[in-house]
Amino acid sequence: MSHDSFMTVVKARRAALKRHFDVVRQFEAIEESCVPSYVHANPAAAMVAWVRLAAAAALYRRHAPAGPVLDFGAATGEIFHVLRPTGDRIDYHFIEGDDLLARALAADIPAAVRESQVEPGRYGAIFALDSLEHNDDYAELLTTLAAGLRPGGVLILSGPTESWLYRLGRRIAGFSGHYHKTTIFDIERVAERHLALKAARTLPLPLLPLFRVSVWTRAS
Repeated sequence: MSHDSFMTVVKARRAALKRHFDVVRQFEAIEESCVPSYVHANPAAAMVAWVRLAAAAALYRRHAPAGPVLDFGAATGEIFHVLRPTGDRIDYHFIEGDDLLARALAADIPAAVRESQVEPGRYGAIFALDSLEHNDDYAELLTTLAAGLRPGGVLILSGPTESWLYRLGRRIAGFSGHYHKTTIFDIERVAERHLALKAARTLPLPLLPLFRVSVWTRAS
């Protein structure tokens, strides 16, 4: 996707999210999602969130085979909107336990299929973007997600480094919650038990390690 196309999506989605949510009034209800970051008034803070999606989408286009896509811990499904401008039809499924977020997703992606569990061997790609670190049982969840891939399928992970720089950035951005159970490095170490790493990126820059985005494959 070109830079101009990406920025068009970002602008449209920020406006849509502001229509769905009163972030100030509903902040406690949606703080664990990325929604406050996506619509943040500070452009730099907001773009860090959106760049993660751009990186995840690029890994999907480069490595994912054909097949249904599952967005695990989807929140409002922003990865779908970043993928969609390619013009390809996306068989998009999602798992999201928060009904407030799921309703906003369904309103903007009417064809999305909400799932209650991961079906083994079904998906060409599974996204778990900034979601696993909220769970104590992330190791069990990774086992389930890996089993959900069809042969040759890919799991795309994103998560915070929890470095001092990351924690400082959160304080500056106004986020004070402590709801992350682990780091992306712990999550990746568990992923290595089930899958092979194909590629990874540190964002926004290697010397500014706030987030990691990686793609993992199930052997054919």
